[in-house]
Amino acid sequence: MSRPTKQIHLAAHFPGVNNTTVWSDPAAGSHIEFSSFVHLARTAERAKFDFFFLAEGLRLREQNGRIHDLDVVGRPDTFTVLAALAAVTDRLGLAGTINSTFNEPYEVARQFASLDHLSAGRAAWNVVTSWDAFTGENFRRGGYLEEQDRYERARRFLHTATELFDSWRGDEIVADKESGRFLRVGDPGAFEHQDQFFDIHGQFNVPRSPQGRPVIFQAGDSDAGREFAAASADAIFSRHSSFEAGQAFHADVKGRLARYGRRPEDLVVLPAATFVLANTDAEALERAAVIRRQQVSGATAILFAEQLWNRDLSAHDPDGPVPDSDPLPGENTISRGRASVRMFNDRVATARQWRELGQAKKLSLREVVIEVTGRQSFIGSPRTVADTINRFVQADASDGFILVPHITPGGLDEFADTVVPLLQEWGVFRSEYSGPTLRDHLGLAPLP
Repeated sequence: MSRPTKQIHLAAHFPGVNNTTVWSDPAAGSHIEFSSFVHLARTAERAKFDFFFLAEGLRLREQNGRIHDLDVVGRPDTFTVLAALAAVTDRLGLAGTINSTFNEPYEVARQFASLDHLSAGRAAWNVVTSWDAFTGENFRRGGYLEEQDRYERARRFLHTATELFDSWRGDEIVADKESGRFLRVGDPGAFEHQDQFFDIHGQFNVPRSPQGRPVIFQAGDSDAGREFAAASADAIFSRHSSFEAGQAFHADVKGRLARYGRRPEDLVVLPAATFVLANTDAEALERAAVIRRQQVSGATAILFAEQLWNRDLSAHDPDGPVPDSDPLPGENTISRGRASVRMFNDRVATARQWRELGQAKKLSLREVVIEVTGRQSFIGSPRTVADTINRFVQADASDGFILVPHITPGGLDEFADTVVPLLQEWGVFRSEYSGPTLRDHLGLAPLP
């Protein structure tokens, strides 16, 4: 007996500050003006996407003591943007990354409960941790937490926030005889929580929201992160966008659910994915090559190389060969607060791989950086891209994708107009929303 066809989940990521956006393109717009957020969100809702996702950045990153060139546009506050978008969208989910290392449960729970009310049940919280003291300098506590402590604080943070969401007792809708209006009544009740991270007690002041609590997302790829998602998350973001790696990740995290009394359908796996479309596959490949060169300028290539070599390479020619010296050992002081530094577990071995790649393919440093910093996930005609996405989902390499356009705010328009209609025609993606809440969109069971 064949398995039923899976429905694809799609979301739109507002890219913010990174090396995905092609800033030099005339179509590239502001990343802080509200009109940019509105355009991308409304395009996603027109295409019946599950949700709009906004990442968070708590500090502008530095390199050689200067603000990194890709970050100079800044990062508007997540809650402010999502609350504003709730007023200009009707069904689209609104997901935000909020840090569990440098925030407090009461404040975050209150903000998300409010957002869920304002949006009529469309809020989602991507629970993340922060690994570096660089970010911690912006906060009263400063410093940083070791990995195990970070994830333990995140677990305690989410558990405490859930206690707050659930603390409002006897919530119900009643008819007022005098006014003829329906009123929400209930007892806020009390909460008290004490552990090694939090010691709080009081009363929560936001009634239970339409979803009961926001949908919980998690993005960690470590073993601790996957376990945290299996125990507590409704969806997990993944960086594994290739077919084989996607299948392995999907099987791994789904296989962890049973020990927490959960079913495979209780967790949605969503890799991030970039795309390039054109009338034909050949045209799309040509266009993708141009975009990659636009994304990695000579200056950007030097910045990436400095993160690996742990030294100033500003005098090095990015269109020349890969540096023949080894990286400097010890703490990386070139690139403070950049997560990519953590990707180089063995800097010497990685530099050797870069040199070997450059020599084998006769590539310049810039061309090597283009090779190793990732390619577009999906390249081709609309039919090719639609078919590839569907193949990934039906083969359990993912449950859907979070799409990251390389142009903001109009970079999703072509996908919405050409790829989505094909998926709808094939019966693997919705033509209309089936329910009002984000839990409905994701196929998650209602909370008790």
